[in-house]
Amino acid sequence: MGDERSANRVVDVLAESFDNNEAAIAAFERPDGNWDVTVYFGEQPDEAAVRALVELASDAATAASVAFDRVEARDWVKSSLEGLAPVAAGRFIVHGQHDRARVPVHAIGIEIEAALAFGTGHHGTTRGCLMLLDEVLRSRWPRRPLDLGTGTGVLAIAAAKALRQPVLASDIDRRSAIVARDNARANGVGDFVEAIHAPGFASPKIRARAPFDLVMANILANPLRRLATPMARHLAPSALVILSGLLPHQANAVIAAYRAAGLVLVKRLQLDGWTSLLMRKA
Repeated sequence: MGDERSANRVVDVLAESFDNNEAAIAAFERPDGNWDVTVYFGEQPDEAAVRALVELASDAATAASVAFDRVEARDWVKSSLEGLAPVAAGRFIVHGQHDRARVPVHAIGIEIEAALAFGTGHHGTTRGCLMLLDEVLRSRWPRRPLDLGTGTGVLAIAAAKALRQPVLASDIDRRSAIVARDNARANGVGDFVEAIHAPGFASPKIRARAPFDLVMANILANPLRRLATPMARHLAPSALVILSGLLPHQANAVIAAYRAAGLVLVKRLQLDGWTSLLMRKA
C-alpha cells in the first residue's frame, strides 16, 4: 500500500463508503516499514467498486494491486480491533480493551472500542484534538468545557479524566450520545461526563451551561463555519476553542469565519493529512 499517510487515506475513504456492519477495516505496519490495509466483508463485495474507491484515495497502481480472498467465518471485527495498537497523543493514550495492560502508569488511558462510533484516536483529527487539548491543559484549568459533536466521547473523556470535573458532551446523533455516555462510564468518568442529544447551540441544555471556557469540536469544515457565530455567543472571555475535521485547504476559510466572530488563531496543527486549530476568543 505504501506509507502510513497513504494507508490512512484509503482507510478514510473505505470507512466512509461502508457501514460498520458491512466491513471491518484496519491499517497495519509491516516489518519493512510499509503499510497494508485489510478489509473484511460479511458478504462478497463488488470488486470493481472497491478498486475504484482505492484508486480514488491513492492511484491506479495501488488499486490494481488489491487482492481478494475468501476466509473462514469468524468475528473479523473483533480481530481487526485487536490489530489496532494504542495511540499516544500528548499524555493521552487511546486504546482498546485488549491493550489495557500497555498503558504506562504516567499516561491517561482512554478505552474505546472502534466498532461503536467515529473517534478511536487512530484518525488524525482525533489525535490532533487530543494533542491540542493536552497543550491547553498544561497551562489552563477550564471550568466549563464542551465537547460538541462528541462521537464516541473521546475528547470529553480525556478532559474529564485530566480535570476531574464536569464536562458537557453533545451530538446531533442520538446513538452517538448514548455511546459517549456508555464509554464515559466504562472509563470511570460517568459522573463527570454528561452526554446529550442536541442540535448545536440551539439546545436549551447547552445554552443553560454557557458561557464555556473551552469548546472542542471535531466535526467537518462546513458545519464548523456555520457554528462560528453561535459558538462565539456562548463563549466566556478568553475562551479557547479546538476545531478539527478539516482538510488543509479548508483551514483558512474556517479561521476566517471564526476571526469574523471575534476569535484569533493560536496554533495550527497538521497531522496525517488533517488540520486541527486552536483558537481563542479575543
